[in-house]
Amino acid sequence: MKKSVKAAALLASAAMVVGLAGCGGAGTAATGKTGRPLVTFMLTDFEGSPLTGEHSDEVKNKVAEYTNTDVEFQWVANDSYSEKIGLALANPSDMPMVMSIGNFNAAIIDAAESGAFWDLNEFIWDEEKYPNLSKANKNVCQSLTLNGKLIGLYKSRDIGRNGMGYRTDWAEKLGLGVPKTVEDVYNMLYQFTYGDPDGNGVKDTYGLAMCKHTGPFDIMQTWFGCGNGWVEQNNRMVPVHQTKEYQDALDWLRKIYEDGLMAPDWAVRDTSTWADQVKKGESGVFVDVMDGSRRIWDYFVNNKVPSVADPSKLASMTLLGPVNGKTQATTGYNGFLVITKAAKTKAQVEACLHFIDKMDDNEMLLLTTYGLEGVNYHVDNEGYLVQDTIGDPSALKAYGPLNQSQVFISGKTTDPAPKDNPRVQKQKEVVKLNEQYAVFNPALAYLVNSPTYSTQGAILDQLLSDARTQYICGRIDKKGLEAEYTKWNKQGGEHLVAEVNEQYQKNKR
Repeated sequence: MKKSVKAAALLASAAMVVGLAGCGGAGTAATGKTGRPLVTFMLTDFEGSPLTGEHSDEVKNKVAEYTNTDVEFQWVANDSYSEKIGLALANPSDMPMVMSIGNFNAAIIDAAESGAFWDLNEFIWDEEKYPNLSKANKNVCQSLTLNGKLIGLYKSRDIGRNGMGYRTDWAEKLGLGVPKTVEDVYNMLYQFTYGDPDGNGVKDTYGLAMCKHTGPFDIMQTWFGCGNGWVEQNNRMVPVHQTKEYQDALDWLRKIYEDGLMAPDWAVRDTSTWADQVKKGESGVFVDVMDGSRRIWDYFVNNKVPSVADPSKLASMTLLGPVNGKTQATTGYNGFLVITKAAKTKAQVEACLHFIDKMDDNEMLLLTTYGLEGVNYHVDNEGYLVQDTIGDPSALKAYGPLNQSQVFISGKTTDPAPKDNPRVQKQKEVVKLNEQYAVFNPALAYLVNSPTYSTQGAILDQLLSDARTQYICGRIDKKGLEAEYTKWNKQGGEHLVAEVNEQYQKNKR
């Protein structure tokens, strides 16, 4: 008890008031001292003293005027944020109207089931009231849906971020085209390993860059049509490891390992050295997020690494999304905002949503990303935005923390914007293209509601990941793989499949 009281007192002292609370009657929004609707937020303080320093008052006033909202921000130190959420959920009177949440956990699920948060389905699809929020992707929203209720506004991230990148100059030297099928990818990996792509006459290259992070396998197995984590088959939700397509993918990955197309010690290589395998010319294919391949390309340019095909040019990367017409979708979000029952009326909920929607307008995206024109940036003669205080962290404090109150659902980019180099432009093009090929996990919302997954999910997921690694590396055969699947069933997998399908069938009615 003493610890909780002390923590609450310390965290309350971190509150930062940008507008003062007033009183709101039933069916009305609470108002601040200016007469504008009042919204209260709880957000993370990552670096100390957010929204302070020179020009911070100008920033706050600009936000208040543009959104027609007075906002009371409570900033909580990053190390204490989870504890503060727990305190707020345990004591509803301590809750702000809007809270930023990192991910679903048992406490959030329990709070949602207890009615701590508003169902946003009732509000956000109104295009006239919420022109930005109403553009939310319904596949992504499913991941934040509990018992049919949308409990949060997702903070958008690129859906089509995953894919493959490869050294363009290696492919050119070996006469390889853009791979479109898994057979094409295998051929590229083989040629990058045994075809002497760097032209030094020494067998010192591998096709695929790999490390102990097995995310690339998740992406590559999607190419085989097994789905993303789970798949809908025969009117059921099926975990992908129970599909023929998944076994086909594992057999293919095992062959890559057996044929020496990736380093034999990949499973113990540190993730921090992963991209270096491509940067230093050890490997030629990098399967991860598109910006990872683009950063390797940046390295070649910044360090003037010559092309092996034409030394008068620089080495480069080709960014490629789908193979076999598929790539793995991300969850589509990174954290979310909940509207709590501290917003006591629908009018107060609408005031919260109005503010969040307006914060996704171009004017506010410019402000929170680049600051004030004439202070933090200017627009050059070509119409591009040029940042003037980019190296000054104290300048960023005046506006940067506000981006935590944004969800970026509209998909808008700022106008004006900085001039992208060709590599960033290409990355954005490929990520956008990937969206139409991205395979979602259709069971995400059901997993959130599964009692078994909430307690055993991490263990079950790790068991499957370890079994996959052992099979790829030849430590177990198909019989051993089946034994691991049996273990998965007994440790909660059977219950998990039943719980997911019970929800799935209810949802279809």
